[in-house]
Amino acid sequence: MHLQEKPEQINFDGILCLIGGFGKFQKVLFVWICLPQIFLAFHMLVSVFTGAVPPHLCCSSWPSAGAPASSDFNLSRLAATDGRPDLSCTVPLNHSDAVALGDGHPAGSCQGGWQYSTETFQSTTVTEWDLVCDSASLNNMASSMYMFGLLVGAVVYGSLADKYGRRIIILINLAVQAVFGVGAAFAPNFYVYIALRFVVGTTISGVIMNAFVLGTEWTGSKQRMLAGIITDYFFGFGYILLAGVAYLIRDWRKLQLAISAPGFLFIFYIWVLPKSARWLMANDRKEEAWELIRKAAQMNGRPLSKDLATRQVHNVEEKAGVKKKHSFLDLVRTPKMRKHSLIVFYLWFANMLVYYGLSLNISDFGMNIYLTQMIFGLVEMPARTITLFTLNRSRKLSQLAFLAVGGTACLLTIFIPSELSVVKTVLAMIGKFGITASLSIIYVYSAEVFPTVIRQNGIGIGSMCARTGGVLAPMLYLLKGISPQAPMVLCGLCPLLGSALTLLLPETANMPLPDTIEDVEGSNLSEEGDSRL
Repeated sequence: MHLQEKPEQINFDGILCLIGGFGKFQKVLFVWICLPQIFLAFHMLVSVFTGAVPPHLCCSSWPSAGAPASSDFNLSRLAATDGRPDLSCTVPLNHSDAVALGDGHPAGSCQGGWQYSTETFQSTTVTEWDLVCDSASLNNMASSMYMFGLLVGAVVYGSLADKYGRRIIILINLAVQAVFGVGAAFAPNFYVYIALRFVVGTTISGVIMNAFVLGTEWTGSKQRMLAGIITDYFFGFGYILLAGVAYLIRDWRKLQLAISAPGFLFIFYIWVLPKSARWLMANDRKEEAWELIRKAAQMNGRPLSKDLATRQVHNVEEKAGVKKKHSFLDLVRTPKMRKHSLIVFYLWFANMLVYYGLSLNISDFGMNIYLTQMIFGLVEMPARTITLFTLNRSRKLSQLAFLAVGGTACLLTIFIPSELSVVKTVLAMIGKFGITASLSIIYVYSAEVFPTVIRQNGIGIGSMCARTGGVLAPMLYLLKGISPQAPMVLCGLCPLLGSALTLLLPETANMPLPDTIEDVEGSNLSEEGDSRL
């Protein structure tokens, strides 16, 4: 399947074995890769707090015009859950008594503005720009635009990184993220705010994908899974930490500034972040690659022998003899690549759809929002941890099993009566556990399924499919109009289908990374390729 002639001694994985697949060089590299992950989690999840909708009351709805706004009054007025209209968006047309609303008196839309409870939040984008009632959909639009930014970033930066290298794209994205993130804290109006958040969204994809790939390409096959899992740990840590930061900073502008401004500290990455020697080799920049490999070998205390360098260079030239440019089409041009690519793309989509679908669904605990956020962060940790023990044995079986656990738990919730809310919540948490573990694995697995020449393109489109799932996740709620169980049925069936499709993927645990499409297709590539032209 992989290189038939002299594979062990001359491919890049062989070099990593000799210089140390996870020595001091790689450990230092992982520190640089993991630190931004904390801030990526902040940006990804901060809208839970900055875009929160506090209890609110139409100003004209007060029993008497001069009544002071009391939080208790707000909350009690808005607690109507029996289907009667509340006072947050309407005002009784006979002003004698606001409480009479819903007892047969006509109601008009709110004209006098809103009074917001400051019990939990000092200010949010919703309270600043009145994104409630008729304008409530604008708040959803902000989330969709941000997710769309993630999607655009996945496409644009995946292809740019294959062309210009991982390092430069990471540096550009970190800089743009800091500038536009701080800019969002000073946005003069809502539309400028969502435009700035859109740009931040594009940079999130650029950093997540390329930092992960840079780590993967420098790590030996036995320790390669660490590239995905360790970065996920730091993302999970950011998830939990955000609950504390948001708890201390209740004003949305100050919170946005607090999570963005530290991004400027990453300027020192210009001097410490290395390029990918594997990418340099694949792009015929051998001198630069060997300089980096020698530096890594020295740092790991495993200096290189002279003859190794000449054999590797010879091999790269041999493989690049018929060098051609690769594009997105190469992912689906040949039969095995087509099958692998389409399945991996579906797995990305299903994982993210269900991950966000569940996160939105189980957030309705009626618990303190900061505590809820922390619990969501904590449930991710055991999910990341368990993959450390299963991944080395088998990528394929790990992916398959966690998708099955996540899907089955979600499906089981539909058979639990609503009175048993604790059982339902526990099942939903098990579902989130399975999907979180599966999401950790797909990062590692997809990087190993795609060959080096189109790896970034593959992960870019995969990430794009994932973001499409993220954009569609809030729309799962629309299905409640058809049936209250419909969202959870989908959250169950999508992972189960993914679990079945995983059976068709190759096992990649402890195998050398494929470098070319020929490595994936085998020796019959030329005939099969010609017959399809």
